[in-house]
Amino acid sequence: MSAPANASRTEIGIVYGAGVVQGLALVMFPAASAIFTSPEGFAFDSTRYGAMFLPQVVLAVLASALAPKLARPWSLRRVLLIGLAGDMVAMALLAASRLLLGAPDTAFAVLLVATAALGFGFGATVMALNTYAESFFPASTDQAVLALNALLGLGTALAPVLVAVVVIIGAWWVLPLAVTGILAIIIGLALMQPLRAAGPVPDGNAPGIGWRSLPQRFWLYAGAVFLYGIAETLNGNWAILYLGSERGVSARAASFALTAFWTAVTLGRVIVAMVSRHVPAHWIYFGLTVLLIFSFELASRVAGETGGLFAFALAGLACSAFLPLSISFAGAEFPRLSAVMAGELIAFYQIGYGVAALGIGPLRDLTGLPFSAMFAGGGLIAALLAATAFLVIRRPAPAC
Repeated sequence: MSAPANASRTEIGIVYGAGVVQGLALVMFPAASAIFTSPEGFAFDSTRYGAMFLPQVVLAVLASALAPKLARPWSLRRVLLIGLAGDMVAMALLAASRLLLGAPDTAFAVLLVATAALGFGFGATVMALNTYAESFFPASTDQAVLALNALLGLGTALAPVLVAVVVIIGAWWVLPLAVTGILAIIIGLALMQPLRAAGPVPDGNAPGIGWRSLPQRFWLYAGAVFLYGIAETLNGNWAILYLGSERGVSARAASFALTAFWTAVTLGRVIVAMVSRHVPAHWIYFGLTVLLIFSFELASRVAGETGGLFAFALAGLACSAFLPLSISFAGAEFPRLSAVMAGELIAFYQIGYGVAALGIGPLRDLTGLPFSAMFAGGGLIAALLAATAFLVIRRPAPAC
């Protein structure tokens, strides 16, 4: 995978390095769920914990949808810089919230602002990073996007481990503070580079590129990433609370299970990037959804630490390459709309994220269902995802 002449090693390093840090920032809040819900922390109940992610979802959807529209008048580089700045604000506010441990209502308000900033940062940054990856490596877009998302997955895998470490030493706020500093360095480096994308970025306001006039097959991709967002978030946001509250797993072991999930997501993306050279990517795409069905059924029956590690590692492998392959497939089918596709699909992924992040707490309060039943229900979501993925790969449309 060689870069085009217009991309320097520094620019490639900024894009792929930002992917790692974005992943780390994105999972910081779910990885710290024990801090938010424990009596020694902020003492939020499951409904308030879930509600904390509402601003993140809303702002991520808006940023993902608007970023392609803003990329032409502002430039893709500026969209990336603004997104990274949103991440930096989120991490700074999370670190500062430690000063409000004795005032949970005030802390909740501050954390709502923090998750809003993270949502905006994620939506803008990931859209820009995926577009840069496709632009920098036009001859191998599948591998380029998978590599970027593998590095993003590396950050998500590191977050639970690092949170567990800083909690043990009694200074959990050090981690978001450190990430704030790293983001400041990346922004400083990006300001010194042109970061030009090869070819013009589509104008989201141009005729034929609004939501109502997107290709019909876009809605298959949108439905797929929406369902995927629910499935991934059920694992990523609720694993620690499920294992700790219903399976008697210690907070430390539950954090390791979440780490196993995100580590498998990362390794799976690397494996798929290698295997896709020999196995058609569309069959891998469908096969992951079948594996996800099995992983949910296993997770709903898990008992003990070892079972939790295995079940969530398998779920991570099943989740690994689905989103990046969706973005890559859509961009390859509709290359003229690649930036728009990336932004809109990330928006639908975030809507799915919101359904799972916000809905599980109220649903449990309303029905009294245990987490295990929620994970069993995840198998139904995965089955719908498999059906949608089959429609995606069955009848590819000609590129426009």
